[in-house]
Amino acid sequence: MAEDPYAILGVARDATASQIRRAFLKLAKSSHPDLNPNDPAAEARFKAINAAHALLSDPEQRARFDRGEIDASGQERPPPEPPFRRHAYRDYAEGPAGGRYRAGPVGEGDFDDILAELLRAQRQGAGPRPGRDRRYALTIPFSTAIQGGTQRLTLPEGGVLDVRIPPGMESGQTLRLRGKGEAGEPPGDALIEITVAPHPHYRRVGRDLYFDLPVSLAEAVLGARIEVPTIGGRVTLTIPPGADTGTTLRLRGKGVPGHGKEPAGDAYATLQIRLGPADPALAEFLRTRAAPPAFDPRAGMEDMA
Repeated sequence: MAEDPYAILGVARDATASQIRRAFLKLAKSSHPDLNPNDPAAEARFKAINAAHALLSDPEQRARFDRGEIDASGQERPPPEPPFRRHAYRDYAEGPAGGRYRAGPVGEGDFDDILAELLRAQRQGAGPRPGRDRRYALTIPFSTAIQGGTQRLTLPEGGVLDVRIPPGMESGQTLRLRGKGEAGEPPGDALIEITVAPHPHYRRVGRDLYFDLPVSLAEAVLGARIEVPTIGGRVTLTIPPGADTGTTLRLRGKGVPGHGKEPAGDAYATLQIRLGPADPALAEFLRTRAAPPAFDPRAGMEDMA
């Protein structure tokens, strides 16, 4: 028997949708197979966490589970047999009013066959049952979220889905894969909630990207043309002479790529001057330089006292 999904996520039965989502994200990140390679126990936990979230994040399935109509794996529970079904039928059939329905003795097995036939006819008359949607969570790399690509999702119930990621995805957005949910006629869809992993260097604001760019003292003082790595590849950037730490330069069109009606964003490089190893010649030049200009890098700090 599958474990109670509320217990798996560690939430109360009256937890809100946002509380369920926060609990799921926290547990999924710690148990993700990519962070726990060669750990069958972590993989089993990850599958159980995904299955619990898939059930509880669907309002209809959660309500049916709470009413006892389905179990923790989403399977139908057989309805309790009404106490009158068998005996009331027999009392009627064996009474005076039911005499015209009997051609001879009727046994226990005959009634079971009759009831089974009635239920079978009822199911056939109801027509095919549509499949339900299934909900999953997928964490994707920052670069895939920006440029788009394909990411493989391991399903908690077994199997995989190759998910096409369009450019510009953000955390919290949901992708719908039609026909990849529960089997039925028609089959349900797979609803995949995306989480974008952070990047060690880039920050995203809307469709623009921001990053710090180290430059040497000579490049800042004299100016230079340097190659800069971006999400889309290396580009050439011109550093103007006399640039200072904190100067921000724009790389037009090097942010999130254009997609549909959305235009391409820009990338912004903030310069950070790095002195590098100690340079005796530079130190001697600064000591002997005649008439240095009056410049106080700490001007205005008295206002901070």
